[in-house]
Amino acid sequence: MTLFAHLLALPVRAYRLVFSPWVGFNCRYQPTCSAYALEALEKHGAVKGTWLAAKRIGRCHPWGGNGYDPVPEKHSDK
Repeated sequence: MTLFAHLLALPVRAYRLVFSPWVGFNCRYQPTCSAYALEALEKHGAVKGTWLAAKRIGRCHPWGGNGYDPVPEKHSDK
């Protein structure tokens, strides 16, 4: 994970530590949005990982989907 991705992961880790226990564990998707964000940042870096996490959070609403939604694999540019 790049340095910028590590910095972007800090608010996600803080949310998981501080706010997640207060709001409850009732996520619509598996893995949870915060776990998805951390994995996306790790696999895809800061820019694309943030974009994927934002798209996922945007889908998390009462009329959105649910179920298993993994982070897409990184495509190799060969």
